[in-house]
Amino acid sequence: MSTAYSYPGIYIQELPLSTQTITPAPTSITAFVGYTHPWQTKAFNTAVQLFSFTDYQNYFGGIYTSGLVDSDVARAVYSFFLNGGNNAYVVGLQPSAQSPTGPVQFGNQPDDLCFVASILPDGTQPMIGIELQALQPADVVPMIAKVSNLRVNPATPTLYTLFDLVITYGTQVEVYRSVDITIPQGQPKSLDSLINNVSALVTVAPITGTSYGAKFPAGAPAPASFTLTVLGSSPAVGLPAGYTGSFASADFLPVFQVNSTLDNVEIFNLLLTPGVSDNLVLSAALAFAERKRAFAIIDPPEQATAFQVPGSPLPSIDSLMGSIPLSQNGALYFPYLLTTDPVSGMPMSVAPSGYVAGIYAATDASRGVWKAPAGIATSLLGTTGPVTTGLMNDMQQGVLNLDSINCLRSFASTGTVVYGARTLVAGDMAFAASKYVPVRRMTLFIEQTLIANLKWVVFEPNDEPLWLAIKSSIEAFLLALFNQQALQGSTPSEAFQVKCDSTTTTPADQQLGIVNIVVAVALLKPAEFVVITISQLAGQTA
Repeated sequence: MSTAYSYPGIYIQELPLSTQTITPAPTSITAFVGYTHPWQTKAFNTAVQLFSFTDYQNYFGGIYTSGLVDSDVARAVYSFFLNGGNNAYVVGLQPSAQSPTGPVQFGNQPDDLCFVASILPDGTQPMIGIELQALQPADVVPMIAKVSNLRVNPATPTLYTLFDLVITYGTQVEVYRSVDITIPQGQPKSLDSLINNVSALVTVAPITGTSYGAKFPAGAPAPASFTLTVLGSSPAVGLPAGYTGSFASADFLPVFQVNSTLDNVEIFNLLLTPGVSDNLVLSAALAFAERKRAFAIIDPPEQATAFQVPGSPLPSIDSLMGSIPLSQNGALYFPYLLTTDPVSGMPMSVAPSGYVAGIYAATDASRGVWKAPAGIATSLLGTTGPVTTGLMNDMQQGVLNLDSINCLRSFASTGTVVYGARTLVAGDMAFAASKYVPVRRMTLFIEQTLIANLKWVVFEPNDEPLWLAIKSSIEAFLLALFNQQALQGSTPSEAFQVKCDSTTTTPADQQLGIVNIVVAVALLKPAEFVVITISQLAGQTA
């Protein structure tokens, strides 16, 4: 800025900084893509940012159990936040073929009782259980169910009608004492008066008729209680016509296309398709991760075993690696993990990617993206260990490790930990520079940081002052990394070099509006193999 000089004396001018501060890019923002609750998701195929599992429940409806399309995404997001994650995007998918959401009749007897689930059941495994504990001896009631309803379908005159009603959903339990199901609807102590607008799990209504007078079959021995659940074990009850909801690769592919809602997210670092081992989906996800400078965490096929068992039809994980798409921007973790299903309370196996993504985030926060997210400090929360078919010893892991399979192991002193840090291309010498997960992620981190922080350069005069400012800004950023022991070398000159001058940007480049920057860094490699040599000293004298 020019100044008018009028009086004799000293004039002070403040000059703008020629360099710009570089802010490190985030490293563990995680994107999840997969099926979410088919009736409680607020919007499908839309990237939604979340900061806790409560946010997920509010938008996507939480964890559910289905025999057709399971909620791998819900469980992965839960594991992510449990193990250290704090920032995520979720793209919820809906199966291209769905169950009808209206009532599906399995009978037309008059005065049927119909328990309509407030949290809609959606599969072949029990979601909401209704147990009638007879206060007087009673006969067995046929177990008839709907996809969206739980119902009693009586056909003969009433014997006993007084019950304690117990309704369960996961860990939620509601108990209604001394329920008389013969009291007409709308009357005090009738079934609808006791449950409707009170229960958080179900409402009740008659299918036909004007009362709840249920007629139980006579003449058969009866237990003290019975359980009525969604699509129970009765051979006469099956999936209703039209329910074909299942996995389809076509449901995933639009998410990885240009201008999708996830593509329009400016930056995310990790990409997960929990529970998916379909090669078409994995190939599209890896290509998308490469374009977005993100890193994909891949789940193995659930049926894969640690090693081939003679006579077993189950394939070993290393025999399947030849068909898995290769990318330096991805890593596979094996095997599935055991946990407790919060819906049914039963043991179940879950895909490991959500757990591993949480460990990535926790390691980045405590140590840095240059530290391998593996080792005895990476104890996984929310699991009782690998599935039985994934247990292995050191020698067996050695085979898998050379095949770029990162193993999850349980040790007596540490619990279940991540015990591998290789990318999908670790066995390919052409990608030797990207053999290890922290090396590749560190490269992506530097790239994302420079892209985000050098936008100020665009349209600046392309000459020496600009080149010097660029060089100074990048060197200050890399020096900060060096001081954090994130780079290899004992001096800054050994750790990094930055060139931006007339040797990188020629007059021809200037005419075309191009400025060339050359950045070289020496990245740290993890100590994967620790070799200890022990010798015995003999013949020592005093």
